[in-house]
Amino acid sequence: MLNSLFTLVLAATAIASPLQLTDVSTGSIPPPNQVTIKNLVYGGTGCPQGTVGSFISPDRQTFTLIFDRFVASIGPGVAVSENRKNCQLNIELQYPGGFQYSILSTMYRGYVDVDKGVTGRQQATYYFSGQSNQISSGTDFKGPRAGDYAITDAMPLTSTIWSPCGVTTALNINSQVRLTSTVPAASGVITDDSIDGKIAFQVGVQWQAC
Repeated sequence: MLNSLFTLVLAATAIASPLQLTDVSTGSIPPPNQVTIKNLVYGGTGCPQGTVGSFISPDRQTFTLIFDRFVASIGPGVAVSENRKNCQLNIELQYPGGFQYSILSTMYRGYVDVDKGVTGRQQATYYFSGQSNQISSGTDFKGPRAGDYAITDAMPLTSTIWSPCGVTTALNINSQVRLTSTVPAASGVITDDSIDGKIAFQVGVQWQAC
């Protein structure tokens, strides 16, 4: 399937697994019912306006995005602009004062079909608005290869970035899929499209007291 249906879930409270929600300093976390998704804005070549269906759960603990253009391709006759697609997400969480959070882990699934000489990459970069520090996770898929993939990345503590204390700021996620080739006649496709037509991209966060 070349159309991509992409489901993204943000696990931001104690409903997440212990691995996805951990206090690294004091053993305390915000009350689960006081952490919600306040706002979500998106845009990019992989998710232009009007091509994404979105849903935020009634308790505002998770959200789902359904994409139909988040697919990159490469090969003879394919425009260079199709080699890379991205989606910029701006997520604003509402939570009690006295806490800050950071990205702990990410999980994403998709499909890749690349010839020998073609490399596909799925990558996500995270940063908070107003801050210059960033962290990234990603995976390369070297051809020949065809099939679904499921990747979970844990962020190293040495590269962890934290939301600022005393102010609520948006978390930005720039997700992209791209293809490169060393063989002009080779082709490939990488898409956020799993066997059932949906990809789950889960972001786990950790908390600490300010």
